[in-house]
Formats: sequence, C-alpha cells, structure tokens
Amino acid sequence: MHKFGKIFPGALLCSALLLSGFNGLAQTAAPEPPKAWHMMDLKTDGYYGISLKQAYLHLAGKKSKQVVVATIDSGIDTAQKDLAPILWVNTKEIPGNGIDDDHNGYVDDIHGWDFLGGPDGKCDFTETTEEVREYNRLKEKYGNVASAPAGSEKEFAYWEKVKLTYETTFKKSSEELTQMQPNLNILMATSGYIKRALGLKADASFTAKDLDKLKTTNDTVRRSKVVWASIFEQSGGTDNASLLKDWTEYMAKLNNDVNPDLDARKRIVGDDPNVQDGKPYGNGILKFADASHGTGVAGLIGAVRNNGYGINGVADNVRIMAIKAVPNGDEYDKDIANAIRYAVDNGAKIINMSFGKKLSPHKDWVDAAFKYAASKDVLLVQASGNDNQDVDAKPEFPNDMFEDGSATDADNVISVGASGPKLGEDLAGSFSNYGKKNVDVFAPGVKVTSVDTDAEFNTADGTSFASPITAGVAALVLEYYPNLSAKQLKQVILESATPLNGTMVNKPGEQVKVDFTTLSKTGGIVNAYKALVIASKLKGERAGI
Repeated sequence: MHKFGKIFPGALLCSALLLSGFNGLAQTAAPEPPKAWHMMDLKTDGYYGISLKQAYLHLAGKKSKQVVVATIDSGIDTAQKDLAPILWVNTKEIPGNGIDDDHNGYVDDIHGWDFLGGPDGKCDFTETTEEVREYNRLKEKYGNVASAPAGSEKEFAYWEKVKLTYETTFKKSSEELTQMQPNLNILMATSGYIKRALGLKADASFTAKDLDKLKTTNDTVRRSKVVWASIFEQSGGTDNASLLKDWTEYMAKLNNDVNPDLDARKRIVGDDPNVQDGKPYGNGILKFADASHGTGVAGLIGAVRNNGYGINGVADNVRIMAIKAVPNGDEYDKDIANAIRYAVDNGAKIINMSFGKKLSPHKDWVDAAFKYAASKDVLLVQASGNDNQDVDAKPEFPNDMFEDGSATDADNVISVGASGPKLGEDLAGSFSNYGKKNVDVFAPGVKVTSVDTDAEFNTADGTSFASPITAGVAALVLEYYPNLSAKQLKQVILESATPLNGTMVNKPGEQVKVDFTTLSKTGGIVNAYKALVIASKLKGERAGI
C-alpha cells in the first residue's frame, strides 16, 4: 500500500461528507492536539506521547556519540532548514564530479542514493501496486489455465493469490477513483470561492484559521466554508494547497492501479527489477515531487532541536542518510534489498522503513538483506501498515517471518503500530495494523506534525510517523549508550512500553472494544525516558566498542 502516511481511505473523505457539507450541514470540530503532542508526557501534559522532556532531563550533563540513521523512503528535501545540518555526508565522495570516488558502486552519493533514479536525472516515482505488476507479468502464462501445469504447482498457487489480490485492488481503486473525481471537482470549485471571498490570489492557499476569519452571508461561500472545515478536521492538513496535492497524488496512485504504466521502470531506470545482477542503477538525486513523505519521516527522527524553527526531532545527535526507494505506489523488492545493504555498508546503525505492500515476489532477497543488517548489528524499525488489519493473520511485506524458516521474529526488527494522543477508547489509531505476535509496540501516529518540503509543515496520520518516532528513540538511546547491540536496542524499546492492561479501546477498523494489550506484543506505547533508564542498567554487547 506504499508509504504508510497521508491516509485517504474512501470512508474518510467521501462523497457523503463533501456533499453534506455543500448542502450546508455543519461539522463539529474535535479539538486539535498540540503540535508537539507526540513528545509529551501523559502524567504532566495529559497527552500520551513519548515523555521526551523527561528523557532529556535524565540525560543532562551526559555526552553523546553521533548515530547515522538511514531512511528508506520517498527521498528528502535536502535544503529543508530543519534537516540540512543533520544530513549524512559521504566525505569520501567529491560532489558533482561524475566519478565514483569511494568505489562503492554509486556515483556522487553525497547524502544517500535514489534507487528509482535514471541515468538522465529522472525518477520513476509514480508506480503501481505489486499485485498489478505481478498480475500482468503472469497472466499470459496462467490467465487461461484452470489448474497447475506439471512442475509449476508452486508458481500457480502464487498466481492464484496474485489474481485474487489484484481483483480486490482493481475493484477498490476503480470505485475510489469514481468516487473521488467528483469530490476533487467540488474541492477545486469551493477552494476558488473561498480564495475569492478572502481576497487571495489564484495561486495562494488558505488554512483552517483563515476559514474562521471568513464571515459571509453568501450561501455558496458559506457552504464552501463548511466543506473545507470538514476536510481540515478529518485530514489534519495544513492548507488547501497541500491537501489538494495529496489528493491528486493519491488519485494518481489509484489510476496507476487501473491504468498501469508497466514500462515506466524500464524506460526511466533501465534495469530489470526481477533480476538481482549486482549491476549499478539509480542516481544521487534525492528530491523530486514526491519527497514530502520522506522529509517528514526524517524530521521526526532528527530535525534540528531548539533552533526556533520547525519542529524538534526526537534525537539530538544524528545524521540522516536518505535513500529513495519508495514510489507513489509499491516499492520493488530489489530496491529495498539494495537500499538496506547500502545503508549498512555506509555506516547506518538504525534504518527506518515506513512502507509496505501485500505481496513480495522476491522476499528471499529482502530476507537476506534483513539478515545482513543483523550480521552488522543494525536495527530495522518499520511501520506496521495502515490497513487496520491483523498482520498475524494477513501479513504485510516486508516482514521478519523469513521464507527459509530461520526466523519468525528477528532480534533486530521492530514493527510499530500507531497510537493517538489521548488515553481512552481512541488510543489505537483507527487505521493502524495490529498483531499480538507481529506488531511489537505502538507509538504516536495520529495527527503528528513534522517538516515538509519547501519550508512547509505537515500534520498527518500514519504508522509512517509512528515508526520514525520509535527509530528516533532508538537513536537517542544509542547516542548515549553506544555499546548497546541492535538486539539490546530492541529490548530497550519494547521494555519501555508499559502494558496497558485493562485499557479498552476501539479495535482498528471495527466497532468493537478490545484490551489495548491484545494489539501488540508489548501491549504498550514507546517511552523515551523509560528506554533510557532501562538502557543505563544494561551491559553493552556491541562488538568493537
């Protein structure tokens, strides 16, 4: 389902909502949590954040050691004021000379690498889903076959899974496109009415606060105001322009499920994603039109603290290695495997992975990369996904249930669900995946604010944001306790999450109450202060320290 953030399920922003708004029905706005609620402490602030202030008080006077954190994501805005000073720099590479100075196979990889890039500076950042790619790859062979040909039983069974997944995706995407196009038309029209009423230029934008200032007796403007008030409330978006951009991007993804461009990869990147031949591909350009997601993820981990701008990252002494491998659509297994190996080989000790999908045709490649990271003592932190499903019963990919049976719960992998700001029935994000075995812990992921591209900010939902907040806590711990192994970091993170026994919450995606402890292995929420206290009592096992 691609990047796990900026959620647009049909039920959230639907025709009924827009049309009811346009008919003048007012929406009751829920109070917005503070911008930095994810850092707050339940006891002192009333918001179920990660107790970051208490963590830094605990660290007062202690010295830190810099930690490199890789983000495998949609790229990054390298000029973002809150991120530019904390970008990883490959000092062995001379910028812009077109030479692979450090002989690592990547030319001019100054801050990271783009595995979706082409030799001419372009990028394959709009892709379709894995099930669409696999359906089209296999349909000529099996499309008219009723049973498995001799010797092809395993592949035919896979084809049947692909076909079923494809049909579900195609139907859902077609329906959402049909539903969303008139919605987009309404949003565009109402946006125009509001801008004219506010005296704004055609290319200007407005926010929810601007709506509050708008007093009108004009019925069309009044209805337009109700529509946008509803949209801002439901989405947590910052302004109309960013929401329209997100909406358009999501529709492009849906359209690529229905009308896929199956030649984009070959045309732009030039490699074969189904062949792991070791040949170099990609480029060093990290910012394209889809860099918003990766920029926000990086900001949550390590945005410059206390600089009077933007947000404060969780960790105070990190360098972000940006690896672009996640398009607007599903990532390729080849890119993810190579991205993990690139991060490990270039010194990352923690890798954040805020993405996922329903199928993994080359899972063995990704499994091998997971194992390689483990062999080099690198922690992988990943988003559990936004399909409000039990991943114990219906797994997302990638995961640490290895095909060869060597592991079902790797020591160096943490899967993170998304929690909300208040202790109560809405503590579990309504969209979040869950699983008593395969989701390790929850972390803030509802209405979380981070930096965005071009000096902007974004508030969004997603396990995409819960994951980097957790990765940031892991980085903070490793900064001050650098002798802890990846296995110990996972232990510290999980033990910091106090089980919330008896806390009844809405089960994601269902109108039923469950105990919060049934949704993850720990049954709790990541806590930076508790993680540091636990870390301080451990004897480090990291080799070479």
